[in-house]
Amino acid sequence: MAITMTLLDSLRALADPTRVRIMRLLASMELAVGELAQVLGQSQPRVSRHVKILCDAGLAERRKEGGWVFLRSALGEAGDGLAPALAALLAAAEQGDPAFARQCAEDRQHLEAIRTARHAHAEDYFARHAAEWDSLRSLHIADGPVESALEAMLADLAGNKTLGRLFDVGTGTGRMAELFADKADHITALDRSPEMLRLARTRLQHLPAGKVELVQGDFAQLPFAAASFDTVLFHQVLHYALAPEAVLAEAARVTVPGGRIAIVDFAAHDREELRERHAHARLGFSDAQIHDLLADAGFDLAAERALPGHELIVKLWTGVRRPAQKT
Repeated sequence: MAITMTLLDSLRALADPTRVRIMRLLASMELAVGELAQVLGQSQPRVSRHVKILCDAGLAERRKEGGWVFLRSALGEAGDGLAPALAALLAAAEQGDPAFARQCAEDRQHLEAIRTARHAHAEDYFARHAAEWDSLRSLHIADGPVESALEAMLADLAGNKTLGRLFDVGTGTGRMAELFADKADHITALDRSPEMLRLARTRLQHLPAGKVELVQGDFAQLPFAAASFDTVLFHQVLHYALAPEAVLAEAARVTVPGGRIAIVDFAAHDREELRERHAHARLGFSDAQIHDLLADAGFDLAAERALPGHELIVKLWTGVRRPAQKT
């Protein structure tokens, strides 16, 4: 349930130096409660109490991912209303108060330890899984040409416009969110795995705090309202779906009429070992399958392209969401 932000509640919540420091930290990047405690040099229970006050006032938002709880600022710097005004006030306070500015600078120096720890975790994960990923990559074309083709197809579909609100389904390590960060107004990146979201957070932590939202969830039951996104992207994700028709129906539900969809996946193949070794539920898709799946979900196929590799062919399909039918 959305929390209504009021001036008095906001000012009461900010009437504490630790909570003001927390808000300035969250303006830089999304942080776990434990990471905040590390930066602030305070116990996690104490920081949790401060976080609760900020969240109750609508100034910050909590999100649980596995055993971790992550915090982000609810104060966007764009638009009208109380939230951007409070963001500007906090920024001005740092600029106009030398002592507070020194404290904020020291806190941001401690953020570098958080970034370093995240990178170390990511490198360890990639080292442990490098062999299995390399074996899959050896079967298809390199990532570079696929990414270039995807960028070109989406640019053609969008014309001179940005991709608007981009939804990256099954973001994994966050590569697609990073690739399209400067081509979209905002990116929502979803993955079911908390481990993958931690890797994505590491990759994306150089972006502005409000640019990307990472969400844990299931692509068959999306936690978003209808017509939430302008562009929806499935990059090497749909083959994990036991019921791709249900997944694409959910994608259509959250896409605005006239919005775009892009699917990158394998053409139909017979490599049965990918089911066991890489948990693929589907051995790729034919053009006819994708055409029917998109049509049934409410999309019109716009374009398709094949990129042959060694043994697997990578396919790209784009489509446009049909207008809602009048009743």
